[in-house]
Amino acid sequence: MIIDPKNQTRQENYKLMIGSIVPRPIAFVSTKSKDGILNLAPFSFFTAISSAPPTICFSPGRKADGSKKDTLVNIEATGEFVINVVTEEMAEAMNETATEIPSDMSEFEYAGFTPVTSESVRPPRVQESPINLECKLLQIVNVGIDGPGGASLVIGEIVRFHIADFLYENGRIDTGLLNPIGRLAGNQYTTLGRRFGLDRKPWPPKS
Repeated sequence: MIIDPKNQTRQENYKLMIGSIVPRPIAFVSTKSKDGILNLAPFSFFTAISSAPPTICFSPGRKADGSKKDTLVNIEATGEFVINVVTEEMAEAMNETATEIPSDMSEFEYAGFTPVTSESVRPPRVQESPINLECKLLQIVNVGIDGPGGASLVIGEIVRFHIADFLYENGRIDTGLLNPIGRLAGNQYTTLGRRFGLDRKPWPPKS
């Protein structure tokens, strides 16, 4: 099957993208509005960029009416946010935060998550998450149309790592104990499942 995206609707292209790019890690982003309202929302268009400095990015799309999501509005206003890793135990409550509640309400309270004061940024961390990445905004790149289907790429520098002690040993994280979830297509999610290791081959090959 060969498909030209220009011959499809944005929704048809979206379905092909989220079914092809799997599994996707989830950035559970906490922000704070200029009026002090705490916001919490999940985004699965999320990845690392560099380690010097440690830099990540995620992409909040526009709402169905074409307006910006509260997460983006808050980051534009404050330049700060926290990425919280989502475990399988957090999945149901995380899904509650995807509901578009009024901007003057907090998803922390709505979904039952506990805000914890961060060290270097104003938005709080999620206590229930075993890994929190405090971030300061580096750049926002607007991509696509300024309406439904468009998005903004948020690039941030990690200024603090918070890692639960039971996960951390000798500078590494035990991803098996972490038990993170990933996003698939539609309303489907996944856990890590079977893991295997592959060593990189040197060049030139050893004789």
